[in-house]
Amino acid sequence: MRKTSVYPGAMTTANVLSIALDETDDPALRPLPARAAELLARLAAPPRLVAHLRAVHDVAARLVEWVERYCPALAVDREAVLFGAATHDVGKTRHPAELSGPGSAHEEAGRALLLAHGVEPELARFAATHASWGAPGTGVEDLLVSLADKAWKNKRVAGLEDLVVGELSRAGGRPVWEEFMALDEFLTAVGEGADRRLAYQNAHPVHA
Repeated sequence: MRKTSVYPGAMTTANVLSIALDETDDPALRPLPARAAELLARLAAPPRLVAHLRAVHDVAARLVEWVERYCPALAVDREAVLFGAATHDVGKTRHPAELSGPGSAHEEAGRALLLAHGVEPELARFAATHASWGAPGTGVEDLLVSLADKAWKNKRVAGLEDLVVGELSRAGGRPVWEEFMALDEFLTAVGEGADRRLAYQNAHPVHA
């Protein structure tokens, strides 16, 4: 079994693709969508950014699978969520200081960057919306990307979770308290792997 490696020196296409796509075993993470991985390679994305995107993408995939199983009445564009999770922080390639510190410049920069590389607006939007989940008109896919971006490190945000619970309740017809309990159980289980995901991310350098 191949393991993701940490690469010193300048990042190459092969290096980025290795972090994005190679098998991992601790933790076991799904590979990024090929289109997202290839885009990150063209941008020579920093190692830690690629590792972060992979961790969030894996949690997003688990979240979508759970929603599809638990509440099939809630229509979710699976591929949009997965691509959004895999590229939500791509703007940090243009604002690398935000890889290790706070800042929001990467959000609109990420959307613009994706659009400039031919990504459709409905997919590019996640780079900007992942941090503005409370804005009017936010769709369920945006909420799931935002939730994955919190849950991967076991961060719980009540307002965000309440919005997801509301979507589940409206679609499935179950009471809000029941949906809350179900989502809480799922997120608690996901949170148990947070330390391993954080260690995986932090094993990759911020700069190539």
